[in-house]
Amino acid sequence: MPYTHCIIACVNQDFRDQLRKAGLRATKPRLAVLEELQMHPHASADVVRRAVTERLGAVSTQAIYDVLHTLTDKGLLHSVEPAGSVALYELSSNDNHHHLVCRNCAKVVDIPCAIGEAPCFSPDDDHGFLIDEAEVIFWGICPECAAQ
Repeated sequence: MPYTHCIIACVNQDFRDQLRKAGLRATKPRLAVLEELQMHPHASADVVRRAVTERLGAVSTQAIYDVLHTLTDKGLLHSVEPAGSVALYELSSNDNHHHLVCRNCAKVVDIPCAIGEAPCFSPDDDHGFLIDEAEVIFWGICPECAAQ
């Protein structure tokens, strides 16, 4: 148990440091949201809310949405919005990865940048923009759904 406790404490301290570097207080709801998304990436706000409520007790839905929006605005979280789906959240990794989504079960999988370094793709005409990121969502059928 001491080893497990150390891992949790170390992760918790890392999140505390990230929050402080972003100019935020390390509140219990913020820490719980970060910990939940570390364990379950690509979670919806409702999934995060249920998990955080289990950890902390009563936390309002609005408080969870506020935390998710604040952490996304500060760059600690990334929001993925596949067409026809609610926003899904994951910890920011600053690696410009992309996503693969199953059309049947909506499973989401991270995939590395398709080619080279960020932004991985370049438009024919950048209209003068300095492009630093490309967000691509690949769609298909996961192996579990294909086997059914």
